[in-house]
Amino acid sequence: MIELDGLTKRFGTKTAVDHLTFSVRPGIITGFLGPNGAGKTTTMRMVLGLDNPTSGSVLIDGKRYDQLKDPLTYIGALLDAKAMHGGRSAYNHLLCLAQSNGIPKARVTEVLDTVGLTAVARKKAKGFSLGMGQRLGIAGALLGDPRILMFDEPVNGLDPEGIHWIRNLMKSLAAAGRTVFVSSHLMSEMALTADHLVVIGQGRLLADTSMADFIRNNSRSYVRLRSPQRERLLDVLHEAGITVVETGSGALEVDGGSAEQLGELAASHHLTLHELSPQQASLEEAFMRLTAESVEYHAHSDPHRTLEPGQAAEPHRAAEPHQAAAPESQPWGSSWQQKNRKGA
Repeated sequence: MIELDGLTKRFGTKTAVDHLTFSVRPGIITGFLGPNGAGKTTTMRMVLGLDNPTSGSVLIDGKRYDQLKDPLTYIGALLDAKAMHGGRSAYNHLLCLAQSNGIPKARVTEVLDTVGLTAVARKKAKGFSLGMGQRLGIAGALLGDPRILMFDEPVNGLDPEGIHWIRNLMKSLAAAGRTVFVSSHLMSEMALTADHLVVIGQGRLLADTSMADFIRNNSRSYVRLRSPQRERLLDVLHEAGITVVETGSGALEVDGGSAEQLGELAASHHLTLHELSPQQASLEEAFMRLTAESVEYHAHSDPHRTLEPGQAAEPHRAAEPHQAAAPESQPWGSSWQQKNRKGA
């Protein structure tokens, strides 16, 4: 389990993470969502001890990351697919990690096979595509057979087969009782993968709830009806005290009633229905609605937009401070990596 309690991180005058408190539980996949600049990566870096909190705490199975002996056997993480020595082969990259964490050498071959990189195990990582780098990073996360897995944008660069593979891998890990914490901007993929959601905006917690409750609480759900006896159906619905929204397409939209109840009501009045369909917003629509006030980086839809006289252009905004501060940080966060960065 990962437990955050009042976790806060400031970079100068900027508060990147603002008193976050939540838990990531075993046995389910917890999705970590937020707009760009919301503080997701900073939060994950603090979990791994790569950034020190300004205040608050984060515990992994009851301990701080720096208190873990052989940390890869407790938590495996992928934060940056490029965080590896390009001159090392895939095999040697994983072997160095294994040796620094007391992991048997045989495990290297096992995880290379798991992620589908056996055929290129002796090739140098600098020649890998983004998708191959992602697979190697995932192999590193799995290396210590940890109880906790943490992934930041794990499907980035993967082809459809790879996306399907990592989705099923995360589900199997959660089904085995492991803790799986995953951040992604791909809402359609998150909707297929996550059971629970933690959503932040501008460093603050916005939601900590199940996927179903998140969509239900942050979107409009309704039932769409279509009938050749439209006017009679309208009368029946109004007589029952049901509020109806008429659309330009001829369909009727009903809030606050179930499809079953409306179907039975129409049948009791011998009305023919050509459509009776419950409608619910997608995860993306619910997310956009909840985070509308927390978006820090706004784009303009009109590429030819011109400024009004006297109107200043919006200044270019830099990325989160931690991204510039530690571009070469490894996802496992060990001091060993810092001492051996230039090893073969």
